[in-house]
Amino acid sequence: MIKIAYPPYEHKIKKEVNKELIFDEIRKQWIILTPEEWVRQNFLQYLIQVKKYPQALIAIEKEIFLSDVKKRFDIVVYDRNTKPWMLIECKEMNVVLNNAVLSQALRYNINLQVPYIVITNGSYCFAFTNTYNELQELDELPEF
Repeated sequence: MIKIAYPPYEHKIKKEVNKELIFDEIRKQWIILTPEEWVRQNFLQYLIQVKKYPQALIAIEKEIFLSDVKKRFDIVVYDRNTKPWMLIECKEMNVVLNNAVLSQALRYNINLQVPYIVITNGSYCFAFTNTYNELQELDELPEF
């Protein structure tokens, strides 16, 4: 398990029609501020500021198909050849990171076939290498 130390970041937050919104710097739009979105936005800043992952190679909540079912992944980081490199599944802070959360990420990975899979609840994350469909836990997120 990896403890995440988030960098200081001044999120843009506003209230509109009794809902709090947060500005997503990657999608360039205002998003309803849910507990999961709070985790996603903070984890994105960790990836960009601390790990130095290129913002231009990060996608958020894109649709994928699992058989005939539409799903949305939370975060995918692409490599410099725009091939999916890391899949990140975000959960709100009170969700325990267990096999069910990992299984969800693994289902998404059927289509994506990334070498790195991460699950996070904001406070902690688990990171794995995915080599020949065998997961190995990492002590830290890989360098880009």
